[in-house]
Amino acid sequence: MKVLFLSDVYYPRINGVSTSIRNSKINLERLGHSVHLIAPEYPFDTNKEKWITRIPSMSIPFDPEDRLMSYFKIRKLSNWIKKENFDIIHIHTPFVAHYFGLHLKNFLNIPCVETYHTFFEDYLHLYIPWLPKIFSKWFARRLSKRQCNKVDAVISPSPQMADILKKYGVSSPCEVIPTGIQASFFTQRDKKVFRTQYNIPLNKKVLLYVGRVAKEKNIEFLINVLNVLSQEDKDIILMITGQGPAEQEIEKKIISLNLQKQVKKLPYLDQENELPQCYAGADIFVFSSKTETQGIVPLEAMAQGTPVVAIAELGIASVIKDEEGALIANDDIQHFCSQIKRLLDHRKFSIEQSKKAKKYVMENWTAEHMAENTINFYQKIIRESSAKKLLALNQP
Repeated sequence: MKVLFLSDVYYPRINGVSTSIRNSKINLERLGHSVHLIAPEYPFDTNKEKWITRIPSMSIPFDPEDRLMSYFKIRKLSNWIKKENFDIIHIHTPFVAHYFGLHLKNFLNIPCVETYHTFFEDYLHLYIPWLPKIFSKWFARRLSKRQCNKVDAVISPSPQMADILKKYGVSSPCEVIPTGIQASFFTQRDKKVFRTQYNIPLNKKVLLYVGRVAKEKNIEFLINVLNVLSQEDKDIILMITGQGPAEQEIEKKIISLNLQKQVKKLPYLDQENELPQCYAGADIFVFSSKTETQGIVPLEAMAQGTPVVAIAELGIASVIKDEEGALIANDDIQHFCSQIKRLLDHRKFSIEQSKKAKKYVMENWTAEHMAENTINFYQKIIRESSAKKLLALNQP
């Protein structure tokens, strides 16, 4: 099968969508299928890959991390795409990629599916602050419904997100297929390697956050958690690994609480080696975001045997189970702290959760398994599309 991915974002821009696309591509190809991606061109990106066609793009004033592809340039690819004889179009983002995908669906007369990666309703107002929150939520719901109903089928990363789309009024078929975890994350790394590299003493207790440093990730909550824990234990460190638009705001929060010595900040790490080593170097992975459509990073941490403490809302609720390698915390600083203490203060319990974490991810969340589900879903949509065409031809 030949699959065309369309996305308004991909590496070097690091986020969950980029990770999902990469994981899907690798594992679809392992199953014998081919994938081609059309994505934005980024300044200073020298990593040219044959399976990617880059489109000239411009910066977005209110979102400096992302790029807007030229629709004029992308439309010029239509005839080349037609010659490639793709079997299905898979859209990953709701901007230029979405509208070009709809154009191709009609131009090529092939099925088109879309993954709803991002819960726009819950954070659109953070990036367009001049819009009233109630209006931005209404707009996000209305646009999501309209876009999802224009494609042949929708993929949701979690059952919770699928339920929300149904409440929006999305009537297109919807399949739940989460992003799987790559095999490289299961190769056990040595805790000492990462700590030695970044001068973190082995006696320190490391809480780790990995991801974008953005408002919707609720990192300030983790800073407040650290502030409470540090009143009793100065050997606790919060390591924030990632970058994003809220870095200055987070830095001000750290300084205001005088936690500079207990917070270690790192940029994005190499996904193949450094990031798994980072997970292995931590004692607990902490996550307080309440807007995730799935939540890949807690599972990546668990694949290394690092237990998780997280608020289980939206997509996170579908990927972790309490005391199966993770402890679910309320949206409450004191309760979140008490769950961390359960792991830090009881070594036997922590070791037990570490073993459970790896076993749970291995049995339920491998990328290869998710790729098989994706192919089955593609084949189902293609069959249904062919049946509709045949029915239309036979109509009097």
